[in-house]
Amino acid sequence: MTTRPAFPITNIAQIALVVKDLDAAVRAWSDRFGVGPWHFYTYGKPLVKRMTRHGKPCEYRMRVALGNVGPMRIELIEPLEGDTVYAEFVREHGYGVHHIGVLTESMAESLAKAKQAGLEMTQDGAGFGPDNDGHYAYLDTETAAGTTVELIERPKRRAVPERVYPPEKAQE
Repeated sequence: MTTRPAFPITNIAQIALVVKDLDAAVRAWSDRFGVGPWHFYTYGKPLVKRMTRHGKPCEYRMRVALGNVGPMRIELIEPLEGDTVYAEFVREHGYGVHHIGVLTESMAESLAKAKQAGLEMTQDGAGFGPDNDGHYAYLDTETAAGTTVELIERPKRRAVPERVYPPEKAQE
């Protein structure tokens, strides 16, 4: 029997949930649990320059809100259009916790290590930072890990959010 090398996870920086109504979910997380401020983005073209699904170019859209609990980022995702890991998750499981996010300094190196460990990329997106950087990639880990693992190479700078909730926190 051939054994594959392990894929070490050393840095979980995000927990993400797929939600039916992003605005309602953000209000609940903010008003009930005190999490925020929340920064809203629509991921898809033109913000995300390059997207693939199962290794083939594609287009999809989702609304995203990002907030933090200490150093842990909470990402809420409302699927909008396209064949995505989020739509597949909702079909199979309903709404809820979708993935954990692991930071990487080199997406290419992390994807190569994932492939060596037998983990295939199911979806990715790149070029969402103002400098055409930033890259996220989902690995097919649900069977092995009980959830999806997302690799995240954060952009050096973030695009200006479409809006911030609560509005008075926009200045922070």
